[in-house]
Amino acid sequence: MEKDLSKYRKSYEKGALLLTEVPENPLELFQKWFHEVDAFFIEDETNAMTVSTIGLDGYPKNRVVLLKKYTYEGFIFYTNYNSEKGKAIAMNPNVCLSFFWHGAERQVIIKGKAEKIAENLSDGYFESRPRGSQIGALVSNQSEVVENREVLENKLKALEDELEGKEVIRPKHWGGYLVRPVEIEFWQGRPNRLHDRIRYKLQDNYDWQIDRLSP
Repeated sequence: MEKDLSKYRKSYEKGALLLTEVPENPLELFQKWFHEVDAFFIEDETNAMTVSTIGLDGYPKNRVVLLKKYTYEGFIFYTNYNSEKGKAIAMNPNVCLSFFWHGAERQVIIKGKAEKIAENLSDGYFESRPRGSQIGALVSNQSEVVENREVLENKLKALEDELEGKEVIRPKHWGGYLVRPVEIEFWQGRPNRLHDRIRYKLQDNYDWQIDRLSP
């Protein structure tokens, strides 16, 4: 099997990112970019992000999850703590998040440390989920081998019957992570591959060092 992709070309011309115009705190720039993409580039699933971890086998692994909240502290997403990513984070909390918003020709890469959020916060989010998603969290032993889809569908139906008319309680193995950033890079596509790259690095005094990187 072979396919030559060397002639795939795209000129990036939708924006610029100047060092003289960025805020001192990267979370403010992230919020600005997020709102712009969400408002003007509806083809992008704005809160879809790639989470990269180092697995128990020593290999990095990426997967797309949904960002559910961001604050000055960092970025929050939810998952099964017993999943492959959960086990990887328990062993090594250093993770990387990345967003690629192709409509805006923008990318954000975030290095940080993941930690479990407070149980009451996970409870609050779980309660806000659609009932089907709540039950789905009970059905799936995420990342474990399953014989076939019918096993999942039968288990779902059994749980729906068992829990009819009852509140669905968040399982203890499901909850949120907060990723506290230590480095955030903003990438804006530019013509001739001379892309803008602005990197923020957290310093010991909790200020951010801001640098322009060569594309």
